[in-house]
Amino acid sequence: MKEFWNERYAEEAYAYGQEANDFIKAQQIGTGLKVLCLAEGEGRNAVYIASLGNDVTCIDYSQEGLQKTARLAQMNGVQVTGICEDLSQTQLQQEHWDLIVGVFAHFPAHVKEHIWPQVFAALKPGGQLLMEVYDQEQLRFGTGGPQHLDLLYGKEELEALLTKQFNSIQIEKIYRDVHEGVYHNGAAATLQVRALK
Repeated sequence: MKEFWNERYAEEAYAYGQEANDFIKAQQIGTGLKVLCLAEGEGRNAVYIASLGNDVTCIDYSQEGLQKTARLAQMNGVQVTGICEDLSQTQLQQEHWDLIVGVFAHFPAHVKEHIWPQVFAALKPGGQLLMEVYDQEQLRFGTGGPQHLDLLYGKEELEALLTKQFNSIQIEKIYRDVHEGVYHNGAAATLQVRALK
């Protein structure tokens, strides 16, 4: 899988565009925050959040993606710290982050079960998790995202992974047009998550 992403991100164009995800742009993200972006790919969300005046770190296991993140950050006059790491091995530092972001962060079941339960402990008290991922219904749209059911999310699955820990959590299934580069393009079914510790 790492080879797949390195190959995709080695293309000159930004696979999912250079603009941040619409859901992320619609949030009231503050300034002066320590922010972690998981499976951030080519850095579009990390660079946007850094442009608001935040200290942003992103984790991805594609070195090609992280190199493009660095280029995009330079083009936008911001700094983003990139960590090349497999999220199935990652141990998140506890009570370290004000905000954790996961945009179309799709993983096999063993990775989901490893990383998402760590998020609550990794957030500072009052910290926030923001996610947008493709719902399992996305398979019928065919406009982006994994083409395997087990890599997609169901609302009940996210509730099981997250709701036992967070003080406040909102998970909404949304039907919307997603236009992000050449690989996310058209009508889609997504799950949007806002959770507070």
